[in-house]
Parts: sequence; structure tokens; C-alpha cells
Amino acid sequence: MLDQGAPPHHDGPATPSSPGLAARLMRRKPVERLVAEGGQGEGGTLRRSLGLWQLTMISIGATLGTGIFVVLGEAVPKAGPAVTLSFVIAGLTALFSALSYAELAGTIPVAGSSYSYAYATMGELVAWICGWCLVLEYGVSVAAVAVGWGEYLNELLDGTIGVTIPAALSAPPGDGGIFNLPALIVVLLAMTFLLGGARESARANTIMVVVKIAALVLFCAIGVQGFRSGNYENFMPLGMAGVSAAGATLFFSYIGFDAASTAGEEAKNAQRDLPRAIMLSLIIVTVLYVLVAAVAIGARPWRTFTDSEASLAQIMTDVTGQEFWGTLLAFCAVVAIASVVLTVLYGQTRVLFAMSRDGLVPKVFSRVHPKSGAPRANTLIVSLFCGVLAAAIPLGQLADATSIGTLFAFALVNVAVVVLRRTRPDMHRTFRVPLAPVLPALGFAFCVWMMGSLSTVTWVVFGVWMAVGLVFYFVYGHRRSRLATPDTSAAQKQQ
Repeated sequence: MLDQGAPPHHDGPATPSSPGLAARLMRRKPVERLVAEGGQGEGGTLRRSLGLWQLTMISIGATLGTGIFVVLGEAVPKAGPAVTLSFVIAGLTALFSALSYAELAGTIPVAGSSYSYAYATMGELVAWICGWCLVLEYGVSVAAVAVGWGEYLNELLDGTIGVTIPAALSAPPGDGGIFNLPALIVVLLAMTFLLGGARESARANTIMVVVKIAALVLFCAIGVQGFRSGNYENFMPLGMAGVSAAGATLFFSYIGFDAASTAGEEAKNAQRDLPRAIMLSLIIVTVLYVLVAAVAIGARPWRTFTDSEASLAQIMTDVTGQEFWGTLLAFCAVVAIASVVLTVLYGQTRVLFAMSRDGLVPKVFSRVHPKSGAPRANTLIVSLFCGVLAAAIPLGQLADATSIGTLFAFALVNVAVVVLRRTRPDMHRTFRVPLAPVLPALGFAFCVWMMGSLSTVTWVVFGVWMAVGLVFYFVYGHRRSRLATPDTSAAQKQQ
């Protein structure tokens, strides 16, 4: 059918003029196209094999890690016994963004997570910035967590066989070593599971998550035996300001609940299960955090929590009088960190998969192996990069960049919910954020507030990373974007 509004032939060139730069930067990818392309990669498709249980375990696996094993020593001195309230406040803060993630994950169930949500609502440039933030968040987070794995592994080895890995092979240059071998090993182990496919990775992660949940439940069962009500007599010794300060610190223990949203194209029933998995994982993690904090404070006076050495393992040893429990907790920490590395590395590969399919990064990242249904080349490249980063480079304050990248992505998701509600109000949603746009606005405000509390060094690193990303986008992604070229398949159907 001819376009009745087309201009006469003599009024313009035979080919339409290209849109301006601003229009190209704001081009959006329709939700229907995002969903229709779900699972499609170069040479194959991702396999839908994950149910609600596996998706929930992915989120818990990425969230419940080293934080709860060491964070009390950092947060308790700020809030006293009221640290339990701080956990609740931090959980509520995370809940605002989790609600927005749940709505969009059910509406746009694709692998790109907040990157894809931004692409559908705020345009390509914002989507690129969001995706670039996720690359920073996931990549540096994998490396930072892998470094911590080696420390717990040494503690476990010392408690079991009395042998530790030499400092030269357990720390990177600049931190007293030559090469951090344990950090590389745990990344390569995670890579091995991921190369087998999403189902195999989910099984391994589920086992690890069950182990660390069981360890925290065991801590509560043993720690409560040393409970003394007198430890709660002065519940809020440092006032509400202390509670708030501890809450800001503890918020980062909740980062990771969004990992399930990166599995949108490998879920059996993504629209139904993704929102449930996100909310269920956040509830389970919050309950565990509050219970562990309450038992820890009851078993040990809050003033003795002077640093991270006031760990759960030490409390269990004090209550039972046996060193065995410290070794057991070290084992559980090793399992917990390995689970985080696995799930966060998974999320990194799926975000790059979505960005590659859109043409913004090289096609190799969206190449799917026909046998395993996994993006093998993507997994190999990302794993080797993160492994070398963890093993050979002292991260230091660079690890804080994971926080600012995460908060930036969370903020954009809260905005995306409001934008999609206004632009596509009649779209089917399996979950809706209550009291919108109030709760998304609160989620955005909390993210901005916490970003403002981060150090100047973190902001400098973030600024440099963003500058590098924008250069890459305008040199490579902007021209190769699939939205920049005609949809030839659609054109053929119309002929």
C-alpha cells in the first residue's frame, strides 16, 4: 500500500534523508521487537530451562555473599544493637528498586536487564550508558569477589590441613604478591559451569546457595544459645543518624537481586516467574540478614564489634569454645563467594549478549553454541578478562566502582517504569509497582542519595569509565547499531 502522505517526486531526493544526531541517539527499540528477538543469537538460540526455583536461587546467589560474613564488624559500630533496624531500612531501600525491576522484568523478559529496559524507554544512548555501567558493575565485582575467595580459602586450608597458599601466589603485584592464583581458579571454575549451559550452572548455584543458607541457619541455632538480653538494653546508643549511616553501608549487601532479570531469555515462563523470583529472593535475603544480625548482637556485646574481625566464625567459636566452627564457617564462606562469582559472571555474559545482538558490541558476544545453548565465546572472553584482572591487578578502591555503577542502573530502572507507564499504559503487565509513580520516585531518590555518599575517587573512576564508554559508542556502536540499518527481513515480508 502506497503512503498517501508521501511528497511529490520533484520535492526531494529519491532516498529519504537520515535523521539528525539527536534523533539517532534517542532511537528506541520497541518492546515487541525486544521480546520477539528473545533467545536469538549468532548461530543458535539460548535455551529456556530455568524455572522459578532456579531464578530465585540465581538472585540469592548473587546477593548473599561475603557481606553477611564480615559486614557486621563494619556496621555495628555505627548503629549499635539497632543494626537490625539498619538491615530493615536497607532492605526497604532495595525494595523500591526491586519493585521496578519486577514490573519491567515481567513486561520485557529479555537478557539485557536494565540495559534493555532503558533501550525500550529512554533511547539508545541512555541504554548504552546503562549497559556500560553494568559491564563495570559485573566485571569489577567478579574480580573483587574472586580476590576475597582466596583469603577465605587460605583460612579454610589452615584450619583443616595446616597449610596455606604462599603470599606470592595469593596476592597480586602491589599487594605483596606476584599473582593471585586462587582468584583466577575460582573464575575459571565458574567459567567451566557456565560453558555447560544455563541449566547446569543453575544446578551448581542452587547447591551452593543451599549450603550457605544452611550455614547461616546453623549460626542462628548455635548463636542463640549464647543470647543475652542485656546486650539490647541500650538499643539505639548512637541515635537515628547512626542507624541511617549503617543502613547506607548495608545497602550494598543487597546488590545482586537483579541478577535474575539477566536470565529473561532462558526462563521457562519469564513473564510470570521473573517478578516472583526478584521479590522472593529479596524477602529471603532480608529475613536472613535480620535474623543473623539479631542473634550476633544477642551473643556478643555490640562494643566488641570493632572491625571485620568480629565475624560470625568468631562468635560461633566463643559460644561453643571450639575452633571447629570457625573452620566450618570458612568453608561456607568459600562456597558463598564461589556462588557469587558464578551468578555475577553469568549476568555479565548475558548483558553483553544483548548488547551484541543489538550491534553495539562485537558479534562474537552473541554467538551461541548449538550444542550447549550457551554463548561460549562470550563466556571465555569475559571469564579470562575477569580472571586476569583479579589475579594480576590490585583493585583497591576500584572495587567501589561496582556500587556507583549498580546505583546508576537502579536509578534508570525506576525512571524506565514511569516512562513506560506513560508511553504504553495499556501494555500487559504481569506485575505492577503499587503507588506508582511515588515508589519509583523514592527508589530513584534513594539511589541518587547513596551515589552522593560515595568517595571522590569513586566518582573519578566512574567518570573515566563513562568517557571511555562514550568514545567506544561513537566510534563503534553508534554506526553498527541494528536500529541504524534497515530491517531487511521486514522489508522482504512487505514485498
